[in-house]
Amino acid sequence: MFRILQITIFMLLSSVVFAQSAQNVSRDQIRGLDEQIQDVKKDVIGLTSELDQLEEKLLFPSNTQVSFFVSLADASAFNLESVEVKLDNKVVAHHLYTFREIEALQKGGVQKIFTGNLQAGSHPLQVSFIGKSESGSERRANASYQVDKAVGPKFVEIKIAGAESAINFKDW
Repeated sequence: MFRILQITIFMLLSSVVFAQSAQNVSRDQIRGLDEQIQDVKKDVIGLTSELDQLEEKLLFPSNTQVSFFVSLADASAFNLESVEVKLDNKVVAHHLYTFREIEALQKGGVQKIFTGNLQAGSHPLQVSFIGKSESGSERRANASYQVDKAVGPKFVEIKIAGAESAINFKDW
């Protein structure tokens, strides 16, 4: 679908170039074509967003979906550098944080670090992080949690308390 829209935009641009070489086209007509091209671009962006949402629904149906979110407990006193998430003893997510991501977490933001499919039952979750305190000392911690998955979506918040080198979990 996205490819078809790209071809359509290309054809519109080509027709503008061809029309200019074939005859004198008024500025108003060119402006009108530019507006049409901008409208097509907006449509492409909207369709891409809808396709992403549909893809997530197809790949991660609600009855088996599990999502993990990362947040900070003590925002100002800690700079998170990386987080690793293991589910059923397999690494499912590893993330290195940029300055902007750290800033967003410090302002109360929440990051979706993993979304996947998980069968009903109990599953071990291990999380580890590395970061630095305000004084520059390195902070590390590991924590385990039992994810009890039932039929339906499961959401777990991983709250990192860097100053205490601790990780807390919360089911949503």
